[in-house]
Amino acid sequence: MSTAKSRIIGAVLLGCLLLGGCSAVKLGYNQAPTLAWWWLDGYVDFSDEQSPQVKDAIGQWFAWHRATQLPDYANLLAAAQVQVMQPATPAQVCRWNVDLRERIGTAVAYGVPLAAEVLPKLGPQQLAHLEKRYRKANLEFQEDFLQVEPEERRKATVQRIVDRAELLYGRLDEPQRQLIVAGAVASPFDPSYWFAERQALQAEVLQTLQRLTAGGPARADPASNLAGLQALSQRMLRSTNVAYRSYQQRLTEYNCAFAAQVHNSTSVAQRQHAREKLRSWEIDLRALAAQRPAPAVDPAKVRAQQFGAIGAPPPDQAGWIGMPATGVGLSQPSSASKALSPSASARPLAFSSAKG
Repeated sequence: MSTAKSRIIGAVLLGCLLLGGCSAVKLGYNQAPTLAWWWLDGYVDFSDEQSPQVKDAIGQWFAWHRATQLPDYANLLAAAQVQVMQPATPAQVCRWNVDLRERIGTAVAYGVPLAAEVLPKLGPQQLAHLEKRYRKANLEFQEDFLQVEPEERRKATVQRIVDRAELLYGRLDEPQRQLIVAGAVASPFDPSYWFAERQALQAEVLQTLQRLTAGGPARADPASNLAGLQALSQRMLRSTNVAYRSYQQRLTEYNCAFAAQVHNSTSVAQRQHAREKLRSWEIDLRALAAQRPAPAVDPAKVRAQQFGAIGAPPPDQAGWIGMPATGVGLSQPSSASKALSPSASARPLAFSSAKG
């Protein structure tokens, strides 16, 4: 399992379990290892020899995640139930964005060593398969986000935002919908920037994997593989393109302010709906975590240890790729996740303008 793939699993889970669109969290999580395997196999086309090791790596990741991360997510949702009943400020929204991105980083970091163990067995034909899947996913991205007609693109963006908002708050009224329309018009979001960054990252992923697997299993160097994947993880979490990071900064600032504005437009009943939704997800996560004994691990310490391996996002870096914000919602799947995922992609966290 490559670092890219382990990262996407984490993104999917957080998006689904924290503020995404899973209709049955417990059922979805219990089936996630199997779904992750189908997904990854569709991208890489593992051989019969490789399959057991990849499945074992996926199982290890989920066992760790269930035991150490789900209680942390549940605590986050418990705190959100209190905060969702209060007015929001842009600074508070951005703080939540950072909290969620940190948890993505933790999930990525734990997957890197597992991916490094699988990496030597990947062959040229599998990298060619991955490149082909990238091309297919890019066409789907263009269909979803780069519609030729500006009005069609705007309507698609607005509908994604409305869907995410109504998932959390329930039915929006007409003034709230018009607020979202106005936000879509004013947003600095430009999917062409996102698409260009996505393609650049895809190229770097392929180049890195080609370099690390060039000698075949017989010449594999575990230390080099681990270092190479850690470096790739850092690239995925933070763009090397200064102009793109500047764009992300502007977009994040806008999205934090806009998300606060949408939240502050909600009624008491809508906030109560959000609180109940968050409560139901918290209950599900605690039940899932209790299904297996959880070791005494402090999630904050785990994050600190894992960030020591791949580098923590700067606390003031709004352009960190781990969870950049799109358009007029809270946050989009990152350029990394959309670049590396199949059509389902990583789910956005909260009511984003991105496809979930």
